[in-house]
Amino acid sequence: MAAFFSRDALQPGVRGREVWGWAMYDFANSGYATVVITAVFSAYFVGAVAEGASWATLAWTSGLSLSYLIVMLTMPGLGAWADRVAGKKRLLMWFTGACVISTAALSSVGPGQIVLGLVLLVLSNTFFSYGESLTASFLPELARPEAMGRVSGWGWGLGYIGGMLTLGLCLAYVLAAQARGESGSQFVPVTMWITAAVYGAAACVTFALLKEHSPPQINAPAVGFMQSLSALRRTFKDARPYQDFIQLMACAVAYQAGVAVAIALAAIYAEQVIGFKPQETMVLIFVLNSAAFAGAFVFGYAQDRLGHKLALSLTLIGWTVTCVIAALSTSKEQFWWAAGIAGVCMGSSQSAGRAMAGLLAPPERLGEFFGLWTFAIRLASIVGPLGYGLITWLSDGNQRMAIGVTSLMFVLGLLLLMPVNLERGRRMALGPKPDQT
Repeated sequence: MAAFFSRDALQPGVRGREVWGWAMYDFANSGYATVVITAVFSAYFVGAVAEGASWATLAWTSGLSLSYLIVMLTMPGLGAWADRVAGKKRLLMWFTGACVISTAALSSVGPGQIVLGLVLLVLSNTFFSYGESLTASFLPELARPEAMGRVSGWGWGLGYIGGMLTLGLCLAYVLAAQARGESGSQFVPVTMWITAAVYGAAACVTFALLKEHSPPQINAPAVGFMQSLSALRRTFKDARPYQDFIQLMACAVAYQAGVAVAIALAAIYAEQVIGFKPQETMVLIFVLNSAAFAGAFVFGYAQDRLGHKLALSLTLIGWTVTCVIAALSTSKEQFWWAAGIAGVCMGSSQSAGRAMAGLLAPPERLGEFFGLWTFAIRLASIVGPLGYGLITWLSDGNQRMAIGVTSLMFVLGLLLLMPVNLERGRRMALGPKPDQT
């Protein structure tokens, strides 16, 4: 294990087993993203819970958007509190437990129970997003700056393995249930229990191995949960001098909006537009995760050689091509090409973005600045899926038009990435604290 996590990639005093524990959190929570948001519960909600109503896709994306809005407004304040008391790991444990419980509770949602489904979706996805932000803030404490992409890629790559394992277990159960003649309302609840169990069990490895490295920031402002909005304004003000970090956030809002569409609506598009059956959709997402694993792991090494900015630029071009192919696909075979390219781009783009944020964030304020990064990602997660849902609704269900418009988000992200200067931004992050007067 120590040979896999090479010493030259890690910060002084960090052991390979600790990085393994950190990466295992990506393994743990990817099952939630894969099964609940992408492959199973999303299509189940639209087709069975909402009974295929014309507004069902918009209702699903609205529930996701509300959870992301909550995270946007509260995560920077929570990150500042975690920095102040050196409590990132403690907070991560609480949020993980809450996500596991609310994911298991999704098993109680049946046909027609739209309000219950949306409430539990908002709760589970909010806690999932909190955990995703907190685990990302550990990255600069574990990896050397020149190896940030590599180590980020390890996490994303292991994460996709976790997503594939969880989805594979669910797929095996679904095929067995269908062989017994069971309907979706009977086998989907069990997949929620499987997802919650894998999430909770794998996260225990993280809690056993990962350490809290940052010392308490006793001079940081005290931030309670209800003061998060005020803390968000203050953090944005403090971050203004870090122009490359701010520019990267703007870029992330654009391209992550498109990524969020792929994550939240892939199964819905595959089933309603291309004609996939539920088990075919699960196989599709399984293969997409396989490609995403390769993208995250291989590009993790490549971006340290090519440069994070060039690596991210290449993936944004790939995403644009993906959307065009998906919009023009008239058969399952053509859509498979789009899914394969999307998988490679998904792993590499998210790995590269997280690594760049780690380089541009001040080391003493990682929780707070990754709270801002989460703000950008969650704003994108509102703009992308909600925009897709609105276009679909207003165009009388034309999802091809919606996915075509999504390609423009990746083009915009590429344009916003161009002014980012990593060397200048890194010097700013490591330099003296800017005068805020």
